[in-house]
Amino acid sequence: MKMLLVRKFRVLILMVFLVACTMHIMIDLLPRLERRGPEGRPGCSCPPPAAAAPPRAAPRWPSKHTLRILQDFSAEPASNLSSQSREAAAERAAGGGGGGAGGAGAAAGRTRRLIGPGAPRPPSPAAAAAAPLAALFEHPLYRAALPPLADGDLLFNVNSDIRFNPRAAEQPEWQNEDHHEEFLPTGETSIDSYPNWLKFHIGINRYELYSRHNPAIEALLQDLVSQKITSVAMKSGGTQLKLIMTFQNYGQALFKPMKQTREQETPPDFFYFSDYERHNAEIAAFHLDRQVERICIKRKGEILILDFRRVPPVAGRLVNMTREIRDVTRDKKLWRTFFISPANNICFYGECSYYCSTEHALCGKPDQIEGSLAAFLPDLSLAKRKTWRNPWRRSYHKRKKAEWEVDPDYCEEVKQTPPYDSGTRILDIMDMTVFDFLMGNMDRHHYETFEKFGNETFIIHLDNGRGFGKYSHDELSILVPLNQCCRIRKSTYLRLQLLAKEEYKLSLLMKESLLKDKIAPILYQPHLEAMDRRLRIVLKAVSDCIEKDGYDNVVENDFNTDVDTVTTER
Repeated sequence: MKMLLVRKFRVLILMVFLVACTMHIMIDLLPRLERRGPEGRPGCSCPPPAAAAPPRAAPRWPSKHTLRILQDFSAEPASNLSSQSREAAAERAAGGGGGGAGGAGAAAGRTRRLIGPGAPRPPSPAAAAAAPLAALFEHPLYRAALPPLADGDLLFNVNSDIRFNPRAAEQPEWQNEDHHEEFLPTGETSIDSYPNWLKFHIGINRYELYSRHNPAIEALLQDLVSQKITSVAMKSGGTQLKLIMTFQNYGQALFKPMKQTREQETPPDFFYFSDYERHNAEIAAFHLDRQVERICIKRKGEILILDFRRVPPVAGRLVNMTREIRDVTRDKKLWRTFFISPANNICFYGECSYYCSTEHALCGKPDQIEGSLAAFLPDLSLAKRKTWRNPWRRSYHKRKKAEWEVDPDYCEEVKQTPPYDSGTRILDIMDMTVFDFLMGNMDRHHYETFEKFGNETFIIHLDNGRGFGKYSHDELSILVPLNQCCRIRKSTYLRLQLLAKEEYKLSLLMKESLLKDKIAPILYQPHLEAMDRRLRIVLKAVSDCIEKDGYDNVVENDFNTDVDTVTTER
């Protein structure tokens, strides 16, 4: 009898162990399965039952198909060619396709047109009178045409014989040569078949991320707020939680959720490196970049390039945390952090260095949360970028100071150090300084450039989330580079003078531009007023430099004789 009880007890323990293992495996598999119920299924706060994984594989980027569309035939060591793009180029050259080796040899002599019209639209007096923003864009400083670009000035050379095919993007084994329907039908151009994120990537060149008159940018902003989200994952290596979202059209964007309300300021006891990253600051930085970005006039032979952009497109979006994040993520670590708050709101916190805990959870109302979506730049396997340390980088230490904070002659050392000892990079830093001061952004520790273009290119401004933190305080230390170097482009100076005029008031222009965003209003009114105040401080700093060193030693004339007659007067 005793032996029988022992055997039954052992069997019971084994059964409990097997049940526990089965439940553990099911829980682990839940985040990996896509749960797609019939239309109209009522949502619930608990995870839905596990469903069979869809037969098709998750889309991968970059795929062989997109590598064939975005080609770089440069043979320079700094080229952004990947092994896959070389293979695709070789296949196309063997098949006699356009843009092969012969095309590469003639690249320097050819010119290429960007997507969209190359010249601004004709003046519209009615539109100019309707709103300050329209009037600003009618000003001569904003109406310079973009000339044709040589192939060497384009980030990508496009294979115009191939149109974008979603089947090829999601299935790497799909062979273009075996499916004639992928090639251009009669009456359709290749550009028309590309999704807007791909059009944005194709438009990048040596001088700008996008042109003012590229219609794909407005369409891309609309995609960011309307495209179906098919996958979500946490961005690794960040100090604060950011999500990578993939859309139905295979585009990707970086999502920063709301952490502060519009009227909240950065707590006075916070260090700049522990400040929140604000979603509305990313949106406002994109719009500010479009309004106050300098006119870049860069000599290359007889070519002058005007009015480039440095911040990738960003738009605000209201996201359903249940349907558009939790139910589509395959990130097990992210999925496990979802919970229901005492107020019956859906919350999650993810994993990161700062503010990723139950105490700092992101909660919806009940499951809706707003955030910013920044369009991705081309994948690094297609277009390598170089990261540069900002010479005026802060110490990121509670007690130590950086060298520039204690050495008033620090700029002289910088100007003797490559790449700041030649070219226009030091002037680019001054533009970046003005841009950050208007936002109150103290967190510009690095900046990036496209490696293909070497040092003769523009600075990309990423991660602007720590701007617009304090409207009641102007951080004058951000202006130290301008005060120490006393250098600024004439085009930048004229643009700032224009925006200080009452009819082109910066705060009014920003307010009008930001109203286009889906989650407007973006900025609290005192933040808009603070930009006007800071603009006057910048102009006063330049005026003091001119008084000390003389106009010609401070203001760098980047205009030719034809453009030099442009003034801020209408």
